[in-house]
Amino acid sequence: MSEPNFPVPSSTLEYYQALPEPTAPPPSERYWLHALLLVLTAFTTLIVGAKLEFNFQHNLPAITVGNGFIPFFPIEWVLARPARLLLGIPFSATLLMILLAHEMGHYLFCRYYGVNATLPFFIPAPTVIGTLGAVIRIKAPIRSRGALFDIGIAGPIAGFVVALVTLAVAMTMSKPLTPGIAVPDLQLGLPWIFQLMHGVLRSVVPGYALGPLPLARIYLHPTAVAAWVGMYATALNLLPSGQLDGGHIVYALAPRAHRVISWITVVGLAFMGRYNYAWWFWGALITIMNILTFRQQQAPEFPEIPANRWMLALLAAVMLAVTLTVSPFRAN
Repeated sequence: MSEPNFPVPSSTLEYYQALPEPTAPPPSERYWLHALLLVLTAFTTLIVGAKLEFNFQHNLPAITVGNGFIPFFPIEWVLARPARLLLGIPFSATLLMILLAHEMGHYLFCRYYGVNATLPFFIPAPTVIGTLGAVIRIKAPIRSRGALFDIGIAGPIAGFVVALVTLAVAMTMSKPLTPGIAVPDLQLGLPWIFQLMHGVLRSVVPGYALGPLPLARIYLHPTAVAAWVGMYATALNLLPSGQLDGGHIVYALAPRAHRVISWITVVGLAFMGRYNYAWWFWGALITIMNILTFRQQQAPEFPEIPANRWMLALLAAVMLAVTLTVSPFRAN
C-alpha cells in the first residue's frame, strides 16, 4: 500500500479535532414537500393494494395487466368505486412502513454522526407496486469511513428487519392456491428468504396450515407482496457498486478496491440480464451513476475502519444472498 499523500495524525482524536465542524442543519426543512409526497405515495400504493386484496379475496390472479390506461395500475377500477381504496390499506401501510424503516435507518445515523441529511422523500409512481421507493439526501461530507459504513448499512438492516417480520406474519395470512386459477400476467420470483421463512414457520408454528405445501402452491397475501418489495429493495441497495448502500460499505472497508468491485458488479448484472432483462436496466443505471460519481471521495481514507465492522459486513453479504433472485419477476 502506498503512503498517503497527506500527514496522518498520531491519534484518532487528533484526526477528528483537525476536521471542520459538521455543516449546520438548514434553518428550515421542507416538511410540506415530504408530507405531500407521502400522501401521494400512500394514494398510489392504496390503488395497487386494493386490486391485490380484491384479487386475493376472490381467488383471481394476483397481478394482471387490466384494461386501464396504465398497465398494472388499476386507477380507473378504483375511481369507479372509490370505497375500494380501503382494501389497499394493509398493502400500502406495510410497504410504506418498510420503506420508511430503511430510510430512517440512514437518517438517524446521519444525525448521530452530525451529517446534514433530509427526511425521507417518498416517490409516488403508477407502477406495479405504486411507488419508486424513497430516498434521503445527504447534504454534507461524511467525515470517516466508520461513519460511512454505519450510515450505509443502517438502512438495509432496518428495512430488512421490518420486511422479515412482515413476511412472517403475512405467510400465516396466505392461503393455498385454488386449483385451476389463471396464471398472473406478472409473476414474482421469490428470493431464498421466502423459502427459509416457510421452513421456519413449518417447524415452529403449530398448526401452520401451509406447511405441507410448496411455495408455488401458495397464494401470497398482499402484505407478503409488500415484504417481497422490501426484500427486492434490500437486494438492490446492497449491490456492491458506486453510490448504492453496498457501494458505501465496500468503500468503507476497502476504498482502493471500490472501483474494481463496482465494475465487477456491473458485469455480473449484465450476465444476470440474460435471465431477466430488468438487470440490464439496473446495470445501465448503475454504470451511469459510477461514471458520474467515481471521482467523488465518499469519506477520508484515514483513519481505517474499526475492525468490529467486518462482522456487520458479513451480515450485509448474508442479507444480499437471501434477498437476491436472478429472476425477480417475469411476464406471461
